[in-house]
Amino acid sequence: MTTDHPVLSLQNIHKSFGGIVAIQNFSLDLRAGEIVALVGDNGAGKSTLIKIISGVYTPTSGTISLDNAPASFSDASQARARGIEVVYQDLALADQQPVYMNMFLGRELTKPPFGLLDKARMRRQSQELVDELDVRIPSASSTISALSGGQRQGIAIARATHWASKLILLDEPTAALGVAETAKVEALIASLRAKNLAILIISHSLDQVFRLSDRICVLRRGAQIGVRETAKTDKNEIVSMITGVS
Repeated sequence: MTTDHPVLSLQNIHKSFGGIVAIQNFSLDLRAGEIVALVGDNGAGKSTLIKIISGVYTPTSGTISLDNAPASFSDASQARARGIEVVYQDLALADQQPVYMNMFLGRELTKPPFGLLDKARMRRQSQELVDELDVRIPSASSTISALSGGQRQGIAIARATHWASKLILLDEPTAALGVAETAKVEALIASLRAKNLAILIISHSLDQVFRLSDRICVLRRGAQIGVRETAKTDKNEIVSMITGVS
């Protein structure tokens, strides 16, 4: 269920690298319980925008608000501390480590008095989360390298879900997956609505965009072409907005 209160608000975001303008005059509100798709051709500025929201880049101008309060992130760790998580295409998983260590990568749980890793608690919490999200893996002790592409993607999304309190950004979450695994990951993404998180997804698949999203935001050469409610548009209009050809 969406609310009128935006979790994240971007107003007149502009980003340039020297004389090259990557993003210009971009504005968008993201609400809890809503999936917004960000679409556009290669070079449209989608990844740049994701990096601005997640603190990797600082906008040249414009404002970012989180829960109606001004927000400024000097790096990705500050954005994570405010409840924003990203699932990049490369997933950022440690292949030789078990699932539970990946789930707590960089945020490991320890136990007193000596600060030893609390592997039992991390394993238990990881198993509870993958069970809740229906990510089907042998166990939370499985090594990442032994899992399929879809299972790895599920773990990356589950990790983001565990740590995100506001917003999850998904960059081409099913690009390398087959049909069956794509369907499973899409079901997982759709289920995140119930967790009252805001979801922003980059996808080149318009079929996927229309299956998952509530709204579609189109970028072309760094410019925001428009935002459409998914139920009130069609692929022809979105393709026309992406390409500039009517």
